[in-house]
Amino acid sequence: MTVRVERSMTVSAPPERVWEFIADPERRAEPISVVEDWEVEDERNATWFLTLPIPVINRTLRVETEDVERREPEYVRFVGTSKVMRVQGEHELEETEDGGTRLTNRFVVEGRLPGVEGFFKRNLDGELRNLEDALREDLEVEA
Repeated sequence: MTVRVERSMTVSAPPERVWEFIADPERRAEPISVVEDWEVEDERNATWFLTLPIPVINRTLRVETEDVERREPEYVRFVGTSKVMRVQGEHELEETEDGGTRLTNRFVVEGRLPGVEGFFKRNLDGELRNLEDALREDLEVEA
């Protein structure tokens, strides 16, 4: 089973300002509740250290992430791989008529152990809300 979630939001900030947040691997990692720590190697590569509340996983997972496609300031796609899962995230930015930005976030998680996909099926939408809240806080824009 593969878990897919798509969520869009609009903020009253120009795409270039939203890009500063969404294209930064550290800023993308911080709001995700299961990401305990991260190491940023450069603007395209980071390692996330996840703790999933799943009985078959009793250790911190190392997820190597890489931005595999970037079109500033409109699109970034990253992939993350570990022994127990593969994740792909896409962030698409479109300028709105009033000078704001519509941000569409898409995530796909493929689990390799029992329970991984179920966890993300239950929680991925909430994790995207965390990302949205962090962006709004960064922009100092009310929800």
